[in-house]
Amino acid sequence: MATTRVTQRVRAPRAAVYAALLDPDAVRWWMAPDGMTSDVHAFEAREGGEFHITLTYDEPGSAGKTDERTDSFRGRFTRLVPDAEVVQAVAFDTADPTVAGEMTITYRLADAADGDGTEVTGIHDDLPPGVDPVDNELGWRMSLGKLAALVERS
Repeated sequence: MATTRVTQRVRAPRAAVYAALLDPDAVRWWMAPDGMTSDVHAFEAREGGEFHITLTYDEPGSAGKTDERTDSFRGRFTRLVPDAEVVQAVAFDTADPTVAGEMTITYRLADAADGDGTEVTGIHDDLPPGVDPVDNELGWRMSLGKLAALVERS
């Protein structure tokens, strides 16, 4: 199983970044990589709370993990440390065994080394063999860039 790791600097305090990780309206906006839209169907931001999100490709014919245009996934929050860490257990809604299985997504927040903002590290563990780590990392970079843009303008 593969792991991807991406770090994004956000020029905002950790509390603001943490809040955006747990706000369904914010998640709807920042989570979708370029070329996709997001729908948040359920979102209970508490340890043990569940969520269900669908990412839809803008262009027809894209290779989604749930169907030809969508990546739908469900999960639960397994660990929440205010202003420091969010850990999720996540699995795609899929009949395709190459992309099935539980993954762990961790967001770690730390003060930026120069004191100006927050370093957000996203770690995606246990990628199934049908998920290309290079594509996954690119999607993470896009999403965390949107997270930074959202929080920095707030």
